[in-house]
Amino acid sequence: MRTNTKAVVLERTHEGAPARRISPLQELRRTVSACLLWEASFYEGGSDVATRITELVKRCRRDEVAALAVEARTEMHLRHVPLLLARELARQSDGTSLVRGLLAQIIQRPDELAEFLSLYWQDGRKPIARQVKRGLGDAFKKFSEYQLAKYDRPGKVKLRDVLFLAEPKPENEEQRVLWKRLADKELATPDTWEVALSAGADKCEAFERLIREKKLGYLALLRNLRKMTQEGVDQKLIERALLDGARKSKALPFRFLAAARAVPALEPVLDQAMQLSCAALPRLLGDTIVLVDVSGSMDDMLSGKSDLRRIDAASALAVLIRATCGNRARVFTFSSGLVEVAPRQGMALVDAIKNSQAHSSTYLGAAVSALPHATRLVVITDEQSHDQVPNPPGDRGYMINVATNQHGVGYGPWIHIDGFSESVLTFIAAHERQDR
Repeated sequence: MRTNTKAVVLERTHEGAPARRISPLQELRRTVSACLLWEASFYEGGSDVATRITELVKRCRRDEVAALAVEARTEMHLRHVPLLLARELARQSDGTSLVRGLLAQIIQRPDELAEFLSLYWQDGRKPIARQVKRGLGDAFKKFSEYQLAKYDRPGKVKLRDVLFLAEPKPENEEQRVLWKRLADKELATPDTWEVALSAGADKCEAFERLIREKKLGYLALLRNLRKMTQEGVDQKLIERALLDGARKSKALPFRFLAAARAVPALEPVLDQAMQLSCAALPRLLGDTIVLVDVSGSMDDMLSGKSDLRRIDAASALAVLIRATCGNRARVFTFSSGLVEVAPRQGMALVDAIKNSQAHSSTYLGAAVSALPHATRLVVITDEQSHDQVPNPPGDRGYMINVATNQHGVGYGPWIHIDGFSESVLTFIAAHERQDR
């Protein structure tokens, strides 16, 4: 018997279950899609995740990495990791205009111009590649004086620095004059809630005026609910703004949970707003089983700056799926065992999921094996399991990964989806239309 044979490396999840072998692009996607850059997770450090992203980019086709960066920014609503992907592509520049076009697409706020340069110089200041200059210049042309002034913030890299280094060519005289005002630090002061409050204005009056004039963005509205309540802002005005802006808000589901946690008295209207925000999503036909991971690792924080956990993101997704399927959806949770959750809606369903059983071990395989048949099975998890995961028991099995862990189980016969935005539901509906 020969002993000098090639070693077989069996990849496993962090909890020991056999992991599926996937391509570098698939691995990059699963790492990127739920990534809050530099944030540590239950199993992996933030720097480890960032390093893995940079190494995987080298193993993928440049056009596929660029497409993933655009998807991460426009559909997953991530801000920093698309910039990191663009930086890595710029470091491998082959002289084509790919990086130029990519930067113009993924930079959607003026502060992202400076953030990209800060990332570009993270390992030391160096000359800017020509395509990077042109891409930053193209992106600069998208922003008005209000936007530039709003995001002209102090930092290692300022918007003036980007302007001087990128040297964009103005398209008209108005743009030339605007950029000169930026260079001369003479931009008109923007009428934002930050400026209004810092200027010493009555905080209650400032918030109420900004809401009435529709100058308070929806995310700013959600994030400032506690402050507005403390300052005595008219609650009816707040509630109307929450409901009126919900459909077009593009707020991720867990944002409503965070707001309800900050101001429990507003939970009923936030519950309505969360469900309104998904009203435009396509309906899913047939019977659906939603299986939510409530194991210990799902209690991992999404961010060091937030009190939200991965289980919050997973539960919010379950709420949206339940809303799009109506009474034809059954919700289960798994950890050490399998538990069916009462057929509730909205915030009540979130509470029922989190309180369904102890957050302990991760026996995903046993849970899947014990489930009844349905048109589709949707598993929401960080894809770490103690036991081997079988094929989905129904007609279709979707594995939604809400973490950045290197290895996972939801491939092969499973339809794998990464991330925790409402886009996962759009993907499921589109995928099933193609199969008809």
